[in-house]
Amino acid sequence: MRKVTGRLNSAGLVGMLLVVLEVCEGGITSSYVRNDDLSLDMPLDSDVFQVPPGYNAPQQVHITQGDHEGRGVIVSWVTPDEPGSSTVLYWAENNTNLKNQAQGTLLTYHYFNYTSGYIHHCTIHNLEFDTKYYYEVGIGNTTRRFWFTTPPDIGPDVAYTFGLIGDLGQTHDSNRTLTHYELNPTKGQTVLFVGDLSYADDYPFHDNNRWDTWGRFTERNAAYQPWIWTAGNHEIDFVPELGESKPFKPYTNRYFVPYEASHSTSPLWYSIKRASAYIIVLSSYSAYGKYTPQYKWLEKELPKVNRTETPWLIVLMHSPLYNSYAHHYMEGESMRVMYEQWFVKYNVDIIFAGHVHAYERSERISNIAYNIVNGLCSPISDQSAPVYITIGDGGNLEGLVTEMTEPQPSYSAFREASFGHGIFDIKNRSHAFFSWHRNQDGYAVEADSLWLKNRYWKSLEEQPLAAI
Repeated sequence: MRKVTGRLNSAGLVGMLLVVLEVCEGGITSSYVRNDDLSLDMPLDSDVFQVPPGYNAPQQVHITQGDHEGRGVIVSWVTPDEPGSSTVLYWAENNTNLKNQAQGTLLTYHYFNYTSGYIHHCTIHNLEFDTKYYYEVGIGNTTRRFWFTTPPDIGPDVAYTFGLIGDLGQTHDSNRTLTHYELNPTKGQTVLFVGDLSYADDYPFHDNNRWDTWGRFTERNAAYQPWIWTAGNHEIDFVPELGESKPFKPYTNRYFVPYEASHSTSPLWYSIKRASAYIIVLSSYSAYGKYTPQYKWLEKELPKVNRTETPWLIVLMHSPLYNSYAHHYMEGESMRVMYEQWFVKYNVDIIFAGHVHAYERSERISNIAYNIVNGLCSPISDQSAPVYITIGDGGNLEGLVTEMTEPQPSYSAFREASFGHGIFDIKNRSHAFFSWHRNQDGYAVEADSLWLKNRYWKSLEEQPLAAI
């Protein structure tokens, strides 16, 4: 199984042209219909799962942001046979004579009848903004070289492009999604991943070998641009009957994030700044009620966001707060009740979620007036509220969700059961463009799109002039 390449064939073009949009009470439900059978796994001998040549060669290389501001990178990889070296050699493209070293840490873990390889995590600090760096991991004949580009310095009008992927898995459709993202002419610079990575828990005994295959599959992209991680329900891996009672064990051992930089007490919720964006990652499957650590952290975190510095406030979570598909309907309701009023108060621009294996975009709405006795329990239009995007359509083995609630709710602007990815393209402090790209379309085709006006700067423009 090779990485998908090539142009849209004539059958695909005809299919695209036959899509008709049905306007419902709430918004648009696309009539584009895909087969809703389960997606098929790629064979284990596919080239996307290939082990790098050489004894103990580093594999499953991936990077994420390594600090709060974007001048750090966490490099992670696995050596399968013995510890090897945890050192990263790195240098700026414009200064090849000055090579630096960073020393990482090493760990292994056991899960039921599985023992991991040697997992390395190394944080590189004090990088220059907007600079291409090369880095090497491994030793001797099995040294492997990769590269990444740091983001521009933080500022309100810094343009930057994020990719959006969720619920990816490791099927033929997963491969199409990743390839479609890689070949999108609007090049994403960092992936915002909204949870559900390998789907190892869908295999017998939560087969952790499937974490290894997934790491090799995604390396082709995740070794070159940061993936900002969100934990989903398929990362919980809580199976007491197998002797595994520590939630998130494989995920937290394999995927490090810079949570301490934002004063979080858990890698499952944290924040980063990147270019003109402030990104908050929340955990749908950790306690979030009042007085819990996640609640206390978010309560302090939102007021700290300086919108004159990072005007675009983005929240990532796994379970959507608004969802009009029958599957997982209202699963995010308790978190919505807890946090939606904060999202409106602090003018969050957009919230990305996964979990539902389909695509949906909401209107700007809120449902925060209800107090048990007043009966005000329906979503209403609210220009201070975020847009909610569900993008759990990466292509995993569980297939698409096609059953929708009818009639389409008023808060739902567009929905379609297809696999795909998203692009969030920040232009300046006031405007950004979001587009959703269906796998069956040409690389430049936008199946759904929306111009967003920044909530913070919009609210400032609407304030009356002070009396002179």
